[in-house]
Amino acid sequence: MEPLQRYVAEEIATDHAEGLLPRREALRRLGLLGLGVGAATALLAACSSGDDTPATAPAPAATTTAAPPGSAAALPTTPITYPGQDGRTLQGAWAAAAQPKGAVLVIHENRGLTDHHRSVAGRFAGAGYSALAVDLLSDHGGTATFTDPAAATAALTGTPQDRLLGDLRSGLEELGRRAPGKKLGATGFCFGGGLTWLLLATGTPGLAAATPFYGPFPDNGDLASTRAATLGIYAAQDDRVNASRPAAEAALQRAGLPHRVFTAPDADHAFFNDTGTRYQPDAAAEAWRRVIDWYGTHLA
Repeated sequence: MEPLQRYVAEEIATDHAEGLLPRREALRRLGLLGLGVGAATALLAACSSGDDTPATAPAPAATTTAAPPGSAAALPTTPITYPGQDGRTLQGAWAAAAQPKGAVLVIHENRGLTDHHRSVAGRFAGAGYSALAVDLLSDHGGTATFTDPAAATAALTGTPQDRLLGDLRSGLEELGRRAPGKKLGATGFCFGGGLTWLLLATGTPGLAAATPFYGPFPDNGDLASTRAATLGIYAAQDDRVNASRPAAEAALQRAGLPHRVFTAPDADHAFFNDTGTRYQPDAAAEAWRRVIDWYGTHLA
């Protein structure tokens, strides 16, 4: 398995161990990724407390009447298509700031381009940064063609890494066409956070800044070929992704990039997603404030 495939498989197993997925569903999802019953069972056992039974489900996130950060000023998004590599047509959601200070590529989680990620693009536009939320399932007709989110995840993880990176670079090119003369940033979440790190590690000269949210740092990743100012966002309770944080910090330091790392206290993986079970409003608000400040310094 490629690293991002392994990451998604481990995420499914971790969700089972934390009581978010019943065993049958976890095995089904791992099967869609191509794991046989034996390998899937072994992975569930490795990520469990030792007896292959899920832990007690975590308590629901604290309820709040506050709107998700940035949503009060969010602008609407518009579905668009744009050219990809090899003559392909890609899909995305575009949100134009009235007077853009910069532009941001939004990279979705492993379920594809959802309403949540469209809303994030709209929030960036409301904060003064035109934004394009890419749909990395464009070759399959777009995320909307999938009625089973697990099937969307399987299709994503089955896409070659080079194709994913190529589609992201096409997204940045489209962003540059729609926001000419503006500096470009990239913000990705979970699976998309890992892709953001990969963009940086494989060299993307047109990227001025990046803010990967709780994404795995690539094995032996080297950031010498990028000049992007990078703000890494992590969660204190996200042990799995945090295991690669020291490597990310070391690579940022070696490359001499402007960088900071923010670890949200009392928060777990995917704490920014207000449609998910791990949403943590205080952590999300603080992370959003830091991202907007970061882009204000390095894009505006």
